[in-house]
Amino acid sequence: MRKIVIIGSGGSGKSTFARKLGDKLEIDVFHLDALLWRPNWEGVPKAEQIQIQNELVKNEKWIIDGNYGGTMEIRLNAADTIIFLNISRLVCIYRAFKRFIKYRNSTRPDMREGCQERFDFEFFKWIWEYPKKKRLSILKSLQQLSEEKEIIILNSTKEVKQFLVK
Repeated sequence: MRKIVIIGSGGSGKSTFARKLGDKLEIDVFHLDALLWRPNWEGVPKAEQIQIQNELVKNEKWIIDGNYGGTMEIRLNAADTIIFLNISRLVCIYRAFKRFIKYRNSTRPDMREGCQERFDFEFFKWIWEYPKKKRLSILKSLQQLSEEKEIIILNSTKEVKQFLVK
């Protein structure tokens, strides 16, 4: 595991998991939320998103967390390991709301400065619909990549914790 992609629903624990795994493996972690947003939640243009990620994946070792479906192929193709945090939507909503309370009126560590933590209806809806709208296509993509990549699917908080202590 030298080039690792971590994907999953909002609130699944991608950033925390990436940070812990990066510490354990001594690999630099790149949080896409911190790279692909500008202050006040202004999105980076897609051409710049592509450029940023093409540069990241040139590194010898990395962990990149985040979804960003429109550019996910860049990371999936460059990775040797893909970890999907397939955590239940209720856990994800709870965690996202808890994160909102913890970082309200401030910026969380894995986000670009100037993007205050938020939890709005759109984000709630995205998390709630993730299992039906995103999970199946992700699992299908992972199945297609399983011949050439190491695919790890963690289905619970317990599995995530067990993976980190291996």
